Amino acid sequence: MQRLIFHAILITLLTACQTDENNLALGTLERDRVTLTAPANEIIRDLPVKEGTSVTQGQVLVQLDQQRQVIELAQAVAEQAQAKAYLQKLTNGERPEDIATAQADVVRAEARFIEAEKNYQRTRELVAKKLGSQSEQDRALASRDTAKAELNAAREAFAKLTAGSRVEDIEQAKAALDAATAGVMLQQHRLNELTIVATRDGVLDSLPYRLGERVAANQAVAVIEADRVPYARVYIPARYRTQLTVGLMVNVHVDGVTKIFRGKVRRVSAEPSFTPYYALTEEERSRLMYLAEIDLDDSAQSLPSGIPAQVELGGLKP
Repeated sequence: MQRLIFHAILITLLTACQTDENNLALGTLERDRVTLTAPANEIIRDLPVKEGTSVTQGQVLVQLDQQRQVIELAQAVAEQAQAKAYLQKLTNGERPEDIATAQADVVRAEARFIEAEKNYQRTRELVAKKLGSQSEQDRALASRDTAKAELNAAREAFAKLTAGSRVEDIEQAKAALDAATAGVMLQQHRLNELTIVATRDGVLDSLPYRLGERVAANQAVAVIEADRVPYARVYIPARYRTQLTVGLMVNVHVDGVTKIFRGKVRRVSAEPSFTPYYALTEEERSRLMYLAEIDLDDSAQSLPSGIPAQVELGGLKP
């Protein structure tokens, strides 16, 4: 008789435990992890912060070699200066000395033309009086026409110098200067990126590489665990999925802590974490799990990440 009573009590306890487990969503406490990557294939020159140290936003964590990028920045700055000087040349116009030279060329060409014109007139008169040959008149005419062409060229050169640059050339020079300025900004940005800084407050969780190692581009060089209240990352049975909605308040238990924390559901995955539902039978679909994240209140600030947590589902209707 006593043995029967003992077995009955044991079965009752096991049933109660099974019921409690079915009403809990199991998981762990987590914090956001920020992974910082190397922007280029460079050598690590400095690691000013040790792993496990609290860091603030903007604090230098890893310093990569900058020599190559400093050279590229200097080249971009030189190209910017060249483009700026060319634009200034176009907008300022020609030097007064060049304009004076062109003006003197016009005066000289005018004098040559006047002389050639007079020489041609004299030769023509002599030919008319039969005192000169036709060939002399032709040479005098050719000299006059040459002098006239040189005068026209000198006048055009002087007009070009005094008229200034074309609007199209100035606009093209401005565009070239803008492109060079953007190139300087880009190279400066790349130089700044070689100094890896914390993008959030938190704890420096990991430094995968050591001082002096060469890091490939896009490889993680620092991992920060965000300094904020942890959230519960748990798996929800399929039968509770429709009841657990974003914004719902639930109770959260943490191993080793007697206090019950209040949490708000911030996200529930739309897809099951395991086998897709269309590959399962109706009975198997009831065992699907959906990942959910629950934000805890500020009283959970000091709780470490990774410890087990359970969310009460007993108040929800499956």
